[in-house]
Amino acid sequence: MRKKTIEDYVELVYDLQKNKKIVHTNDIAFALDINPASVTEIFQKLNEEGYINYEKYTGARLTKKGRALAINTKKKHNIITEFLVVLGVDKKTAEIDACEMEHIIHPSTLETIIKFVEVIRNCNITPFWLDRLKKYVKTGKLTDCPSELTEICLKYSKIKN
Repeated sequence: MRKKTIEDYVELVYDLQKNKKIVHTNDIAFALDINPASVTEIFQKLNEEGYINYEKYTGARLTKKGRALAINTKKKHNIITEFLVVLGVDKKTAEIDACEMEHIIHPSTLETIIKFVEVIRNCNITPFWLDRLKKYVKTGKLTDCPSELTEICLKYSKIKN
């Protein structure tokens, strides 16, 4: 089974399981707008691979392995979404893109994104360059960097070196 399929289903079971102990094939079918028989087939495979405990006509529960994968996938999804929003992507598009990116991103790239988001989170004010980027994303017009900021950047780069 494809990694993306496994992660998507395990993440959805995790989300649905929060409100109840057992997730039924109809819950997943309704959420994905697909045939319950297709969910049964996937549940059987996820059960065989140890991600869920599934009993026909009863439903499914995540195993420890499945829960760990779901939590990891959600973390990736959330940080990628936040990263894209920070860059100026609208929340809805960021969610859609994160859902795709979370399955293919290299771990070292994800670590760099996490660090970037942490740096931004720990700024008391939004960095001028980020505001400038967001305006450029929104308007399509790139403004010149103010000369006083250019001077500050030049001074900083001399201090750094």
